[in-house]
Amino acid sequence: MIIFPAVDLHNGQAVRLQQGDYGKVKVYDADPVAAAKRFIDSGATHLHVVDLDGAKGGTVENYKSIERLAGLDLFTEVGGGIRDEDTVKRYLDIGVDRLILGTVAIRNFDFTCSMAQKYREHIAVGVDARNGRVAVNGWLEDTGEDSLEFCKRLCSIGVRTVIYTDISRDGMLSGCNLDIYRELNKLGLDIVASGGVTTAEEIRSLKSMNTYAAIVGKAIYEGRITLEDAINAAK
Repeated sequence: MIIFPAVDLHNGQAVRLQQGDYGKVKVYDADPVAAAKRFIDSGATHLHVVDLDGAKGGTVENYKSIERLAGLDLFTEVGGGIRDEDTVKRYLDIGVDRLILGTVAIRNFDFTCSMAQKYREHIAVGVDARNGRVAVNGWLEDTGEDSLEFCKRLCSIGVRTVIYTDISRDGMLSGCNLDIYRELNKLGLDIVASGGVTTAEEIRSLKSMNTYAAIVGKAIYEGRITLEDAINAAK
């Protein structure tokens, strides 16, 4: 199983939110590239990046920071504000390995289908759920759509990778929602667990379910688990 350490970008800085609340921002590093280089030193091979400003406003707010991150020796996936093909191309051209469609995936399902078929493994979908329903626009809006059923729809159009975040667990250091990942791993998708992953035991549990990958963010920044221990637990 792959471990993706996370860099969430807000105003060009590496930050974390609590439960997607933009009013609860904690800055961990003014230079996100420095944070990513520490991840490399700890054995990371992959990096998960979210443009929080882009996710909220549908724009490419932290492009320069992402360009620098994409130049590092890491498999880099990026989400947040990617809502048209020009943005997909722009990120791929600077070396981003995989783009995560979020709000647009549910707002424009035909576009998502087109991008998945055209760019294949370079496209993933981020499914962010609160109380089992998909949330969009930086987690600010509840669509009312059942998240598990939406994942089934994604699988049916050829989406391979889904990053599933339980918003209620994100940034809380309270553990992830193992029950939902048991269900998701039955769908034939590469599931990336996100939101509250805190301990090596959880990572081993996710691995035992054949989860493709897990994102670890605040737990690393707050010293609840080292990246080395997370990577070792996933082996």
